[in-house]
Amino acid sequence: MDTLNYHHLRYFREVALDGNLTRTAARVNLAQSALSSQIRTLEDRLGHPLFERIGRKLVLTEVGRIVLDHADRIFRTGEELVATLERAGDALPPLRVGALSTLSRNFQLGFLRPVLGTDADVILKSGSASVLLEALKALALDVVLTTEPPSELGGGDFTAHRIAEQTVGLHGMRARLQHPTLRDLLAKEPLIVPTESSIRTGFESLVSRLGITPRIAADVDDMAMVRLLAREDVGLAVAPAVVLADEIAAGLIETADFDLEIVEGFYAVTVRRNFPHPLLAGLIGR
Repeated sequence: MDTLNYHHLRYFREVALDGNLTRTAARVNLAQSALSSQIRTLEDRLGHPLFERIGRKLVLTEVGRIVLDHADRIFRTGEELVATLERAGDALPPLRVGALSTLSRNFQLGFLRPVLGTDADVILKSGSASVLLEALKALALDVVLTTEPPSELGGGDFTAHRIAEQTVGLHGMRARLQHPTLRDLLAKEPLIVPTESSIRTGFESLVSRLGITPRIAADVDDMAMVRLLAREDVGLAVAPAVVLADEIAAGLIETADFDLEIVEGFYAVTVRRNFPHPLLAGLIGR
């Protein structure tokens, strides 16, 4: 069998990702007829059509989807190799960590503590799950810290390592915690509740079981803001204790004795790589 022409394969991949021959030709600075000829040559070499035209759009055939999957792996490996060799002269490459913008800063610090103060440089980027996972897939990040497993973050070639879990409780000023039952506490005190998270799902299930309508003082998508609002006595925070660890240790905030039966998991999400960061296994496996 003749050797596969990887130039043809790259051009095929570019068109497959664009879905438009004319747009791809302009982007790669190649005549449309020349680009079309390259793809036809690849199709002849593989013995199968890779595209079918539906209206004005090129759509991958079943074989085309298989070829694209392999092409993604081939060129991603090449990009990873180049990136690895470019930093080969460094004593240790920077550890590039992505963290959900809503993730507890105390948890992030706990995860990174073993490498802080060492010779390793740490680059920390916050953002949404979709942006961080795209960066991880493009090998621009080594790991993403999140509270949701990858199947709930959009799938993809990701692996979620469950590295910790925290019991969710009610935290606030002592005066607000003086109620005989959990039902009374949730019904009578204003609450600071995270939005769009496993905590929120568990909370909604809890109040439904108890048959109460809670007093929501604030819906917050940032754990740092949950912490600040609890310190300002806006209400009771529904959160893992790690979010308010400093305030609890200082005696500024207390935790209710009631069990909410809500647990939040913490995940380190990685993507399969031939050259993973040398520090990553130690951080995930400890």
